Amino acid sequence: MLRLWYGGTFDPVHCGHLAIARAAADAFGVPVTLAPAADPPHRAVPGASAHHRARMLDVAAAGDRRLRVDRRELERSGPSWTIDTLRELRVLHGGDAPLALLLGADSFRSLPQWHQWREILSLAHLVVASRGDEPVDRGLPPELAAATEGRWCDSPAALAAAAGGRILPLRQPLHPQSASAVRAAIAAGDPGWQGMVPPAVAGYILRHGLYGAGQGAHGVTGT
Repeated sequence: MLRLWYGGTFDPVHCGHLAIARAAADAFGVPVTLAPAADPPHRAVPGASAHHRARMLDVAAAGDRRLRVDRRELERSGPSWTIDTLRELRVLHGGDAPLALLLGADSFRSLPQWHQWREILSLAHLVVASRGDEPVDRGLPPELAAATEGRWCDSPAALAAAAGGRILPLRQPLHPQSASAVRAAIAAGDPGWQGMVPPAVAGYILRHGLYGAGQGAHGVTGT
């Protein structure tokens, strides 16, 4: 069975993240594992602690059998390099098990900036969520275009038939949300941020005062 891994900072998890995960789960007929990073090396220090980011994933995924949460990167010291996680998953599941890394188009285009990024292509497939009808293989950096040439496919079955090395574009509903937009809206006192995240996540943010959210706001519930 193909295993789908969706790592990220999730600071906070928002509706766009969940749309990508659910679209992938539906396309492949397998659950998607959401894995929060403890110490993301390619960005500033997260606005919420690893504990809170993981708990927000818990409440966002609650009751949806398509989604799982894995905390292994929170239990590992040092930077949360994706390559280290994939190596760990290979030891756990074996070298022949189909494994795919789910990521958005922007993250895919930034792949050459990742630690030991070329080895990622040998350890796992990539499932790249497109922005609507925008082709994910358009306008790639030259070194990424060269490294991914001949790896593209359009069949989920092709990924299940091999351990790794293939790339599949994933069409999914276009969602404008971003974690930075959520944080900025909270900081600006704009209540519109509550529509960018699941209600349970909005409730968690308010209850814990994350990102500067006021305590005791009305009309939001969650666990």
